[in-house]
Amino acid sequence: MIRPTPGPDRVDVVPLVAGFCLNVAALTERGAPWRLRAYPAGFALLFHPRRGPVLFDTGYGAAVPAAMRRWPGVLYGLVTPVRLPATQTLPAQLARLGLMPSDIREVIVSHLHADHVGALRELPRARFVLDPQAYAPLRALRGLRAVRRAFLPEVLPPDFGDRLSPLVFAPAPPELAPFNRAADVFGDGLVYALPVPGHAPGMVALLVRTGAAGPEGQGWTLLAGDVAYHVGALREGGEPHPLARAAFWDVRGERESRAKVRAWLAAHPHARVIVSHDVPESPGETPHA
Repeated sequence: MIRPTPGPDRVDVVPLVAGFCLNVAALTERGAPWRLRAYPAGFALLFHPRRGPVLFDTGYGAAVPAAMRRWPGVLYGLVTPVRLPATQTLPAQLARLGLMPSDIREVIVSHLHADHVGALRELPRARFVLDPQAYAPLRALRGLRAVRRAFLPEVLPPDFGDRLSPLVFAPAPPELAPFNRAADVFGDGLVYALPVPGHAPGMVALLVRTGAAGPEGQGWTLLAGDVAYHVGALREGGEPHPLARAAFWDVRGERESRAKVRAWLAAHPHARVIVSHDVPESPGETPHA
């Protein structure tokens, strides 16, 4: 894999996958068959012209299956079986790009579900950039209460709290409407974090400037995280099964967040969209539109 070289006014985005889980297709997409489907744990590597390589989430890491071999994490593994091939680990994928885990100094964390933070322990020098509301309501949860929220506190680094960098939200520029607040992550207008809580507390999506600006979203890449399970659900509509919503932190908030993302996409139809768990069309592909 060739390592990208970003221009001075854009960020290169490389979508990657670190393992996958098995779930029932009908739960993530109404009308889909009631059979198991593999859902990739997608994340992204951003090459910023001045900050260097930055991760958006990490996918699964070795700490996740380890936690699922112990109580109560074993329940998480029974409900959502996880597979992490050796070729898909975070260190293996960074190596193919000529990087080591110690080269990653910043990770923008969408939310704290295990499939998004499973490899944070493998990044010894990174700061963790996130909405403080993503951690505040979860930090005291342990045992079954944590598992119920898809939160495995033991997968976080022991010094996680000391390595946090809070996102600072401010009035958003007009081109981000209907979002009225956003965090300019690096202060240069190249990466915006959008608040999209609901699926999990404090969840964020990213809007990344990846090319020349255009009136219909050209030059933007939307890293939508878990706002939807499929790109089509954002482009064309569609909702998860009510049983899937039972695990959401705030069902009403999830609907509102997804509606905002869909409205932005309707006004910017040429933006590239990447969601975390879209199903690749063939083995080895990364999920993107």
